Amino acid sequence: MNNTHENTIERCRILGVLDDGIASLGRTALAHLQQAQLVIGGLRTLQLFAPQIHPSAQQRDLTGAMSQVPEWVRAAQTAGQRVVVLATGDPLCHGIAAYLASRLCIEAIEVLPNVSTLQLACARLGLPWQDMKFSSVHSKDAGDWVEGSEPGHGLYALLRDIRQHDRLAVLTSPDNTPDRIARMLVTEGLADDFEMAVAERLCQPGERIVSGIAVHAAAHMPFADPNVVLLWRTQLRAPQVLFGLPDASFEQRHPEKGLITKNEVRAVSLARMQLRLDSVVWDIGAGSGSVGLEAARLCRQGHVYAIEKNVDDSAIVARNRLAMGISNHTLVHGKAPEGLAAWADPDAVFIGGSGGELAELI
Repeated sequence: MNNTHENTIERCRILGVLDDGIASLGRTALAHLQQAQLVIGGLRTLQLFAPQIHPSAQQRDLTGAMSQVPEWVRAAQTAGQRVVVLATGDPLCHGIAAYLASRLCIEAIEVLPNVSTLQLACARLGLPWQDMKFSSVHSKDAGDWVEGSEPGHGLYALLRDIRQHDRLAVLTSPDNTPDRIARMLVTEGLADDFEMAVAERLCQPGERIVSGIAVHAAAHMPFADPNVVLLWRTQLRAPQVLFGLPDASFEQRHPEKGLITKNEVRAVSLARMQLRLDSVVWDIGAGSGSVGLEAARLCRQGHVYAIEKNVDDSAIVARNRLAMGISNHTLVHGKAPEGLAAWADPDAVFIGGSGGELAELI
């Protein structure tokens, strides 16, 4: 049976646009914009394309109202109106198109993409982008990165990408700026491993490309908005064992030793935990951190929460974490079960030390 949905509504056209305005639109996209009865976009974009919007067309600013956009589109389509959504660059590259497709239906929309600003930044520098990781830090402002920050932080996903990729292109935001990204790299001990480039105000009269910036310098530099960040690794990664790290990989307390789950026991424990790539793990009584840190390496899309009551051992865990280049690991200095209620529900729990509270923990 043929799907007749297309015949009952006017598709919402999602147009990719750039900051050079009408010059960025093809003939078909321009015709859709000029004929639209409802135009949705960010305030700056609506102002940029105001001359091409029909005087009788309704305009809606989506800034801070993303969750309402699907209902705006649905209501306009029900009323038989022609709807256009303006989105920067390629609406399917960290853009609004996927969001609308998931909340409406694919037959209700048509995407007319443009060149992504990430592609443009690469073009300005003559950099091939087929092996680059594209990331976005468009999120609620959570402040500067702090070592051990949890998954809700706006830079968390980017740092995870940085740990796994050598070349990245990043869509920034007014809150998560290039200098904030650089400060995160400094905090995580990665400043000497990467160089940066920043493409400011692409397709605008004030366009500027700043390349080959040392991360330490970028951490204190202002950049014009909007902008795109490019990162590339300058220091080769050392080859890493995937599983079964030797005990010597971890700093331990001196002169006393033994606060480490030995290699053989650690390997069996991790195997019995049946971890997935995205598992959430609790490490209670972390000691030197060996189990939790190796779990974090295995669960690259997940997160490990660790707690250790001894202040010296907590410091050792923190140093091991930094030395191993692990960011999906949050350490708390305290005694379980205090504070555990604030953690995400675990998929696996390892109790290396209970401090006499085993019954309560279980």
